[in-house]
Amino acid sequence: MKKRIIIVGSVVVAVVVLWSAAWLVLAGMVRQNIEALAAADGVTTPSLSCEALDIGGFPFRFDVDCSNANIVSGDVAVAVPGIRASVRVYAPTHMLASALGPLQLTDSFTGTRNAVAWSVLEASVRLDNWRIARASVSGKDMVWSDSLFGDAVIAQSPAVELHLFDIPEQHDAERRLAALALYGRAQALAWPGLTLADTNAEIELELSGLPDDVRAWGDPMLLPAMQQAGAELKVVSIHGTDASSVLDASGALRLDAQGAPEGQIAVTSTGVAERIGPLIEEPWRTLVLGTPAADGSHTNQLNFRAGGIYSGLVPIAAVPPLY
Repeated sequence: MKKRIIIVGSVVVAVVVLWSAAWLVLAGMVRQNIEALAAADGVTTPSLSCEALDIGGFPFRFDVDCSNANIVSGDVAVAVPGIRASVRVYAPTHMLASALGPLQLTDSFTGTRNAVAWSVLEASVRLDNWRIARASVSGKDMVWSDSLFGDAVIAQSPAVELHLFDIPEQHDAERRLAALALYGRAQALAWPGLTLADTNAEIELELSGLPDDVRAWGDPMLLPAMQQAGAELKVVSIHGTDASSVLDASGALRLDAQGAPEGQIAVTSTGVAERIGPLIEEPWRTLVLGTPAADGSHTNQLNFRAGGIYSGLVPIAAVPPLY
């Protein structure tokens, strides 16, 4: 009996030692890959550097803490006081993340400098065979400010959320194509520059023709491949409302052979034309929202074709090819 106990104990100790060694090796690989992001050129590939990088969570998690993170992509630089990402060993395709604010965003080309603050900012991503099953971001007490001169509030909301869901019935396993549904919401949104106060906004989109492997999304030929696959962005619903205004939009867009969007977006509104009157002069306001009906509502259809945006048959803007 005593010998059996010793054998079992030895096996347990061996497993613990082997797992500890494996965890340390894997933690080292995680650190190496994150540190390698700092060597990216920040132009063709965004770069990420951390003032301090810590890997913890032993024995059943990998917790990555990046203090004073700096992200550079082209002319845009983002500074975040702290980013944490966690992956459980027994659920390696599900990542949880959070961030400390405020975030500082600087655009060296335009000279703008913005800050985004929050009390809570959390995210999660779950993959299924390298296909997104669900990805979510939610924030509380969000405040977006212009920090170039002082700290002028641009917009704020007590709750903002954004979710991506896989649409299983639209998955094309043979062509390796997936479709995603996006849902976003902002509650009690205030945007002084647009004279918005206590506004609730929701957006629902569906995007088809995406590669079902997220590792292919960085391919520079992604958009041409999606155009060849017949990808479509369906605007299921955009809905915004406050005490005196309502805005709704829906439609669908695709890419033509030249990489320009084509399709239609229908826009209906009440009280919006009066609200944005000081911001958009005529005839542009009517060209976008349409002429008013007897009840004061506006209805219009925006057409995208041949690299332009048309209000009916009237061209109102040019849209450059996306590739």
